[in-house]
Amino acid sequence: MSAIGSKARRDRIVHLATTTGLASVEELSQLFGVTASTIRRDLAKLTTDGRLARTYGGAMALAAHPEASLRQRTGEAFEAKQAIARWAARQVRPGETLLLDAGSTVGALAHELRTAKDITVVTTGLTTLQALSDVESIHLECLGGTLRPLSQGFVGPLTEAALERMTFDRVFLGTDGIAPELGICEADLRQTRLKELMARRSEHVYVLAHAGKLGRRPFHAWASLAKGWTLVTDDSADPGVLDDLRARGVTTILTEPEPLTVG
Repeated sequence: MSAIGSKARRDRIVHLATTTGLASVEELSQLFGVTASTIRRDLAKLTTDGRLARTYGGAMALAAHPEASLRQRTGEAFEAKQAIARWAARQVRPGETLLLDAGSTVGALAHELRTAKDITVVTTGLTTLQALSDVESIHLECLGGTLRPLSQGFVGPLTEAALERMTFDRVFLGTDGIAPELGICEADLRQTRLKELMARRSEHVYVLAHAGKLGRRPFHAWASLAKGWTLVTDDSADPGVLDDLRARGVTTILTEPEPLTVG
């Protein structure tokens, strides 16, 4: 990497911390073509400013990465989410029983399902309940449990107990990040445990995630999914991450946002 100014370098370090989680002083020194002492000064400055937290061994991690609320995430990558939701809705067949996670992209899928006929939708998410509560042709079930206000989704032992009494043709999961070697990421261990249970009870497993979530490790709670699941993302996804996922047995679907039309 060619030499850049100190401010740009520090901004880049924060970005790397957000997307990859950890990096050593030596790795950053090589990446930016500066001395280890320069990197240590950068890290000290970022720590003083409250943008990073230092860890043992010269590594660094993003300090207290805040979980965005569902309202904040709804407008993020809007066109990509709509394309992902449309593709997912086309997989559904009459007579199927679906399990829908909480989250903004899965919420977009729920809106796409409003015209579906003769299906059962079971959900942990308020977005799906709100989208489908007035659709008479869809049988709607809520798993219940403890509501997480930020994600607008139910978690906990009551949710898990209800889940154990059912099986599903398809499950559609959301996520805050995907790392090929770890799985899918969430802010809360209750969420990741629930996602693993949801996947185990379903014949077909789909993870709906726009390209910006691939390779991200914003939190430290992970769900590991069995081989054979499908990632549905958009066509700007990192080819390297996609190749790594495919090598691990994940089917990848790339969607394209529909062009805007002028009426």
